[in-house]
Amino acid sequence: MPLTDDIKMISIDDHLIEPPGVWVDRLPAKYHDRCPHVEEITEDRVEPFYAKTVHLKKGMQVWRYEDILEPNVGLTATAGLDVKDRNFSPVRFDQMLRGTWDPVARLADMDEDGVWAQAPFPSFPGFSGNKFVFAKDKDLAYRCVQAYNDYVLDEWCPAAPDRYISIVILPLWDQGLSAREVERCAAKGAKAITFPDNPAGLGLPSYQGTAWDATFAAAAEAELPLCMHFGGSRIIPFVSAEAPQAAVTTLFGITLFNSMVELAMSPVFVKHPRLKVAYSEGGIGWVPYALMRMDQVWDDYREYPIDNNVDPDRRPSDVVREHMYSCFIDDPVGVGLRHDIGIDRLLWESDYPHSDSLWPNSRANAQKVFADVPTEEVRKIVETNARDLFRFH
Repeated sequence: MPLTDDIKMISIDDHLIEPPGVWVDRLPAKYHDRCPHVEEITEDRVEPFYAKTVHLKKGMQVWRYEDILEPNVGLTATAGLDVKDRNFSPVRFDQMLRGTWDPVARLADMDEDGVWAQAPFPSFPGFSGNKFVFAKDKDLAYRCVQAYNDYVLDEWCPAAPDRYISIVILPLWDQGLSAREVERCAAKGAKAITFPDNPAGLGLPSYQGTAWDATFAAAAEAELPLCMHFGGSRIIPFVSAEAPQAAVTTLFGITLFNSMVELAMSPVFVKHPRLKVAYSEGGIGWVPYALMRMDQVWDDYREYPIDNNVDPDRRPSDVVREHMYSCFIDDPVGVGLRHDIGIDRLLWESDYPHSDSLWPNSRANAQKVFADVPTEEVRKIVETNARDLFRFH
């Protein structure tokens, strides 16, 4: 069997549902009514939630932060839920599997799923910590960023250091503070940084200028890869207003295609040759086409990138294969094209506890997907590539 019992599957994209005390346990009492905290709804009400609205009934639990009132919803904690409950309906903590928000309880869920290690992204702060970009009180937001990172580094990951890969967030609205937070977290043992797949989508400086140079230099020096999850820039594929949510979800990989192209045709890796990027939850089947298309266009338009300080002697596909990793949950098309991408640049993810997760059957499904793949290639994709990228040995 190609996926042999000795291979320890390492997922590089999962999610933690923050327990209620993440911020109130780490910030002074004077901030407790304004930092993210959990409240119970005392009367029925309707609140905006991304591009939708949610009906909040008395007794439901919500996160409150400044003017934000936001519940945990069924789509973000689907592990253990029937498919009919995988929607935007609010859920209480006692309606979720404890492993969604408790790092010790999660280990049993990982064992049941056949997964050895996980790299969890945040939930309430947004996949890239982007919610704090829009905060009114930036001093408090900075404290919230640091409190989240301290929770991950001091509590979540130490619950099982050999089974959790720490991903931290940054105060993205201030690139100087971001560089300092990279250095602070690296000194505490962080393994990776979550970063917007396209910061311009958040109204932040793009990849094309110099604003992120200190942040990227600090990340490269500390060997912390930038983990870019779809949705981290709040960019969603365009569909009609009448289109179902399933259409949007199907197209999410397009946002990472967008990111890959712009990054490969930017000066980022010329200036920061040791920097690495890992894309999460976009699949890999589209990557061979992206590599081909970038090179085709490069040949016809290469004079333009030269003006942007891009190395004219490196084709975009070479840049991608040297600096970027792509990961997948269940992508037999991409697995069949794995050599067109590069075995050393592929990673696997379980997405626990989100709706794309196959829990508790991740390993069983992987055995089917990898049925015709040599064992040593499987080992690289699901274990050793991640160990090397995240210095997780």
